Order: sequence, then C-alpha cells, then structure tokens
Amino acid sequence: MRPPLSKDTRLCLSLSGRPGTFGTRFHNHLYDALGLDYVYKAFTTTDLPAAIGGVRALGIRGCAVSMPFKEDVIELVDELDPSAAVIDSVNTIVNDDGRLSAYNTDFIAVATLLREHGVPTDAPVLLRGSGGMAKAVAFALREGGFGRGTVVARNEATGRPLAEGAGFGWAAEPPATDGAVLVNATPIGMSGGPESDDLPFPAATVDAAATVFDVVASPSETPLVRRARAAGVPVVTGAEVVALQAVEQFVLYTGVRPTDEQVAAAAAHAAG
Repeated sequence: MRPPLSKDTRLCLSLSGRPGTFGTRFHNHLYDALGLDYVYKAFTTTDLPAAIGGVRALGIRGCAVSMPFKEDVIELVDELDPSAAVIDSVNTIVNDDGRLSAYNTDFIAVATLLREHGVPTDAPVLLRGSGGMAKAVAFALREGGFGRGTVVARNEATGRPLAEGAGFGWAAEPPATDGAVLVNATPIGMSGGPESDDLPFPAATVDAAATVFDVVASPSETPLVRRARAAGVPVVTGAEVVALQAVEQFVLYTGVRPTDEQVAAAAAHAAG
C-alpha cells in the first residue's frame, strides 16, 4: 500500500486531447502494489506551453503525452532521448530537477509487440496514419526488418515524408492488397470519435490480411479488431500497446520495474 498523500508525494500526469482512464488506473494501481509515494492524474489543455511550464516549475516528476501534442511538445523540452529523436515524436517527459528529458515508449512497445507476435517481416505493410503514433510505428517497422510498405495518409504533406523516411511508399487511400500486415495508427475506431464505427481499411483487405495491428486502445475490441478476429486473422491490439508503453513510462518515472504478474494485474485493473 502506498503511503498517505503528503507534501512529499510525487505527481505524474498525462496530457491528451481526449483524456482516458487507462493510464490513471494503471499507474496508481502499481503505486499501491509497490508502496510508492506517487499519484497520477489525467489532464487535457488548450495551452501546451503553459502546461509544460507547469510540469517544470512545479516539480511534476513525469508527464505522458498523447495526441495531438506529441510533436508540438518537442520545442518545449531540454533533451530528446534517441527513442524520440529518431521519429521526432514524444510520448513521455521526465523531470529531473527542472530539466525535461523526452522519450517515446510507443516506439519501444510497438517494436516489442511486432517481435513477440511473430508478425511476418516478408509481408507487405499498409500503415494508416501520419501523426506521432504513425511515426513510432513506421520506424519500429523499419527497425524490425519490414522492407515493403505503404503509408496511407490523405495528408500528403505529412504522409509522403513519413513514408520516405521509413523507406516506404505513400498512398492517399488504401490500395487493394492481399496478405498484408495492416496497421491502424489513426483515431478511426476510437470510442467517442466521429469515426468510432468505421474501418480504416476496406473489409476485403482486412479479411485477407496476414496480421492486423490496431493501436487504438479504447475500445480494445475496435471494429477493425472485431472484423479481423471474425475472419481468423491474427491481431495485435491497442490495449497491448498502451500497457507496454505505460510500463516503460512507469520505470522512467520511478526507477522501479514491476514484475510481469504486477503488470498484468495493473493492466486488468485499468481495463476494467
């Protein structure tokens, strides 16, 4: 059990355009389980520079960063870890006595899941999206040995440079492809969004996929994941991504690495 809240309790927080409860429940559960004097709270903001200034000025230990702040926050920190610098996207800030260091644990989580699920590297990849999370995915794919891919993004100004940086092609709309690894790194299928009931790829492409990887974590069973499961296609879910990246954030904030059993219990608690 963690100590009672006091002046010495360390605060960690998240900044997101659409704050959720997973991170709050996940981190606080582990603080309790490990007896750590920390507390975690989710926020949104309309003034990102002021919010990051508050992290620095108030001695807030850690800050998770979600869409749409992952790129804009770069100019507000002091140092980029290679995990963030290679993709120009941040999802974690650590405050050491007023010095802000930025990381990208999304990259670490995606690379780990691609490897652990045995996603076939010889299959073509269709990656939907060109934002901060798509960058993490694209470079994890590149580092994982996926040589053939297409970044699908309606915004050519962001999609084409991302594709070129990862060694992939670019398309405005998903091409008809069988046997592909499909990765959704957009809000399509996210609870509460305008496209919560939509598929990011044509149904026929999903049915014929080699693997489907949806980074949307809420709900864990997105329309894309449900369609893939119904067709017998192997899936990797956003719930897996958010749990793994949260573990790496937890370690950066506290210096403590929980056991696999503790992580599983925290993830189950957060999902419930």
